[in-house]
Amino acid sequence: MTHGFGPVAPPDTQFRVAAEQRQAQLTKPGGALGRLEELGNWVAACQAACPPKQFERARVVVFAGDHGVARHGVSAYPTEVTAQMVANFLGGGAAVNTLAAVAGATVRVADISVDADTDPQVSKHKVRRSSGAIDREDALTAEEIQAALAAGRAIADEEIDAGADLLIAGDMGIGNTTPATVLVATLTDTEPVAAVGRGTGVDDAGWARKVAAVRDAMRRARPVVKDPVELLRIAAGADFAAMAAFLAQAAARRTPVILDGVVVTAAAMVAEDLAAGASAWWLAGHRSTEPAHALALKHLRLDPVLDLNLRLGEGSGALTALPVLRSAVAILAEMSTFADARVSTADAATEPASTTLDLRK
Repeated sequence: MTHGFGPVAPPDTQFRVAAEQRQAQLTKPGGALGRLEELGNWVAACQAACPPKQFERARVVVFAGDHGVARHGVSAYPTEVTAQMVANFLGGGAAVNTLAAVAGATVRVADISVDADTDPQVSKHKVRRSSGAIDREDALTAEEIQAALAAGRAIADEEIDAGADLLIAGDMGIGNTTPATVLVATLTDTEPVAAVGRGTGVDDAGWARKVAAVRDAMRRARPVVKDPVELLRIAAGADFAAMAAFLAQAAARRTPVILDGVVVTAAAMVAEDLAAGASAWWLAGHRSTEPAHALALKHLRLDPVLDLNLRLGEGSGALTALPVLRSAVAILAEMSTFADARVSTADAATEPASTTLDLRK
């Protein structure tokens, strides 16, 4: 199998240095705005521009898909909710819609593998109805994994070609934290009991079933852990494959991405294996309450912007972080320098007030 991705060049170091130098000239003590300064420098490097431009077309893509394992008691909600929520997204009534409006972003939904017929406007890239139950069968066929990867790449190209200057990947799928945990635990060699969380809020019995499903799926995944395409085919699903290709292609096309929770970050781990270096183009929006999410962030060496005990998905955590990133850009682009504002620098405080010798003493 092939995936068509190669190593990804990093954001522009020259402009990162220029941004660091500009930060030192702004009317504030050096480093006084902490992580906001680092984020602004990252955006400048991604855009190859200093000062950077404010984001004009931030775009969320919610990848929707069902999973056969969800029918085996690993979720607190029935699988029918996935299709119902897709309709809710289209109607503008979900958290992702509300948060996008606040953050200055727009939302697209892509039905990759929902186990129902959905509106034609979201099913253009649909691969199949529901991925297989990964604890007992492969998620996809050889043809379907290639179709899912092609879908994710095409969606990234469509959005970037339409002018997106920042992308956010979101997810929707009842039971999707189970394959996410399988990917994370397999790639980090973590025992299922240490990686499995409550997902949508399962009780103790549901958690035990989820642990068993993750354990069984990991047994099937371990032989292909070094092959990212086969790992997605056997132990993930069409929505995960599309997300991974979307993230890899965005990086290849030098477009920054804010990652959301455990599902998106699990796909990002595989995307980094598909396209080495892609993670330099990603920002972790938040850290969710899922144990596997912390493991995934550590694996990718990403420091989340927020930690608000979120666990919804949809892109909600990434969108909550977007205004922080916008603030970082505004500081670097719009704040006055010491010279512009005619404000004395820290160096001036150490200079003598006068060099005139007083002979009256």
